[in-house]
Amino acid sequence: MIPVSEFFPIWNSLTAAQKQRLEAAAVKKHAPGGTILHRGSDECSGLVLISSGQLRVYTTSDDGREITLYRLLERDICLFSAACMMSGIQFELQVSAERDTEFWLVSPEVYSALMKESAPIANFTNSIIASRFTEVMWLMDQLLWKRMDQRIAKFLLEEAALNDSMTLKLTHEAIANHLGTAREVVTRMLKYFQSEGAVKLSRGAIEILDAGRLERISD
Repeated sequence: MIPVSEFFPIWNSLTAAQKQRLEAAAVKKHAPGGTILHRGSDECSGLVLISSGQLRVYTTSDDGREITLYRLLERDICLFSAACMMSGIQFELQVSAERDTEFWLVSPEVYSALMKESAPIANFTNSIIASRFTEVMWLMDQLLWKRMDQRIAKFLLEEAALNDSMTLKLTHEAIANHLGTAREVVTRMLKYFQSEGAVKLSRGAIEILDAGRLERISD
């Protein structure tokens, strides 16, 4: 496991007592792929420090349609699983493990108290919130201004980079859930990509044959 101290670039700005409290409040956890870690603003699980694996942060519409807001990888921090620390802010977000994930879970009560007494921790936490807000605004830009073929092409390239493989074990339904669209739309776009020689489709998998072609579509 990555030490708790390595998640905080402001570690040396903390007092010895604050360091000790933060480390004592962190519990080692393991989540198999597919586990739901957080189910919305009614839960306050705690601060998640990801040692290995991959988490997905997403939201769900009233009709059950999902859209991925961002992913969290090794050495990332998930704040919104402890949204109760941020007074007046409510987040109807879900967090799930896309892969087997090892993480530290920090008590929200302890971290909230440290935020109030430590300016470095408060400023660092605000910087994380600003970073996540930037990611969500980028997503809004994609939703408002990018064509669906561009978004799907970009998604496939990002998945290939995350998995270090040109063969993606993804269903059309899973892609639709990530992008907040209908499965039929994804199927239509993927068949178009296949007709252009960019991908090869098979049951439960997509093989990228021409990454350059997908890059040109995504641009």
